[in-house]
Amino acid sequence: MHLNGLELHVEQTGEGSPLVMLHGLTANIESMRAEIDRLSRSRRVIAIDSRGHGRSDKPSAYTLTDHVDDVLGVMDALNLTQVELMGSSMGSYIAQGVAIRAPARVKRLVLVTPKAHGATSSSARLLAQHADELQGKSEAEVQAFMFNLVFAPTTPAPVRASMMASVQQQAQDGLMLTPEQNLAANRALEGFDFRPDLPRVTAETLVISGRHDALNPPEEGERIAQLIPGARFEVLEHSGHVPNLEEPERFFALIEAFLR
Repeated sequence: MHLNGLELHVEQTGEGSPLVMLHGLTANIESMRAEIDRLSRSRRVIAIDSRGHGRSDKPSAYTLTDHVDDVLGVMDALNLTQVELMGSSMGSYIAQGVAIRAPARVKRLVLVTPKAHGATSSSARLLAQHADELQGKSEAEVQAFMFNLVFAPTTPAPVRASMMASVQQQAQDGLMLTPEQNLAANRALEGFDFRPDLPRVTAETLVISGRHDALNPPEEGERIAQLIPGARFEVLEHSGHVPNLEEPERFFALIEAFLR
């Protein structure tokens, strides 16, 4: 789709109530493939590669507001007056922005491993927090360190390996970001704070956090649920930042029951 001056990659599948799905920082639609396949059995899923990510155009600079504008632009282009909206990590920030900007257009809201504010991206914060122990490490060693922080300590090796295989496949497909694109993606998340506006959200809301999430700890999700009227908060006790991989049965059970 040509929207807001650039090309956005959008996928649609399934039939029924429209569910818009938004991925995390530096990821893309492929990171949501299992969710798309499963949830499209019962509804029309619209998945978006956010600007700067995946198969969408990658401008040199953009903002979180641009991400919100893009989602609303896709909804307008598809004549979607009201949707269910699901976002993970960065996608949850965008989803909050949409639900605040246009409350009547979001019927149900699913926020996975979210936060509502940040001076920097969560990845940048963690890198700064561990700067001393990462000093002198190679880029590959830093990436491996960050990769391990994504999971709960008890997450089995096969789950970690499956995510690594997915990342490697996306690299082969040319979907990984260059250092410059990565920097632009991180800068788009600097200095936002939705907390004062979350009480304006009218959507039925489900917030899911991982107990061992080092990027967006469960306290962040709990605070969001306290601020959105009537929101429900769930913690997956054996998950870090990727509960869709770490506890998929519990993850899907919560979401499917909520959307029903």
